[in-house]
Amino acid sequence: MDNNPEIPAEEPANLKFLRRLVTTLTATMIVGLVVMITLVVIRLNAGAPDIAIPDYITLPDGTETTAFTQAPTWYAVVTSDNRILIFDRDSGELTQEIKVNSRP
Repeated sequence: MDNNPEIPAEEPANLKFLRRLVTTLTATMIVGLVVMITLVVIRLNAGAPDIAIPDYITLPDGTETTAFTQAPTWYAVVTSDNRILIFDRDSGELTQEIKVNSRP
């Protein structure tokens, strides 16, 4: 009987390549997953975007815009104090003000 431990045989080149390829692929997937989770967390923690209204709209003093929409002849601005202001598109004058009843 031989008391010498067996010396492991050299693994084939194809097997080495395959092992390195799988390790690289695993590392790439882990990094990609971390990046995706980070981007989702950043996106969810971002505040609400500011409403961009055109420069030609002149709002009453102290009015804070929460929404804006437009049509061919008018545009409407929804304010933070539950009002809808309807403006004439050609003249820019306030033509109608609608008070919205909010639910308690």
